[in-house]
Amino acid sequence: MNTTIAINAYKKVGVESKVIGADPHQLISMLFQGGLLAIDNAKTEILNKDIAAKGKFISKAIAIIGEGLHASLDKKVGGELAENMSSLYDYMVKRLIDANLKNDITILDEVAGLLGELAGAWDSIRPNYIQSGSQPMGSANAQLAYRRA
Repeated sequence: MNTTIAINAYKKVGVESKVIGADPHQLISMLFQGGLLAIDNAKTEILNKDIAAKGKFISKAIAIIGEGLHASLDKKVGGELAENMSSLYDYMVKRLIDANLKNDITILDEVAGLLGELAGAWDSIRPNYIQSGSQPMGSANAQLAYRRA
């Protein structure tokens, strides 16, 4: 068996196991991390001048933000916060398209910075989420902005 195939199969099982065992909060966190990783990989491929691989990773980041994070918003329950997050995700997707067209690492850094800030804020409410077993008061709006899994 090809070692690369075996390693990829192992990684896939590991990711699937994490997803199956994750609560809704962890799933959103995993999307943030996946988006950041895809952007980082795209930057590496721009430096390597591998345009096809760069495009693949930017497309992955767009899918994570546009189809994962954006689609998980609950605008009915999350109200203005969810609407603002929706606009921010739309902006990030547009910037990623620009970065892809221009091979622009600066734009990728901008989107990674925004996504990193959101990820940090999201992860910072996790301890309260675990302790209370429900939504903590300080993060109730953030929790409500996303649909329940």
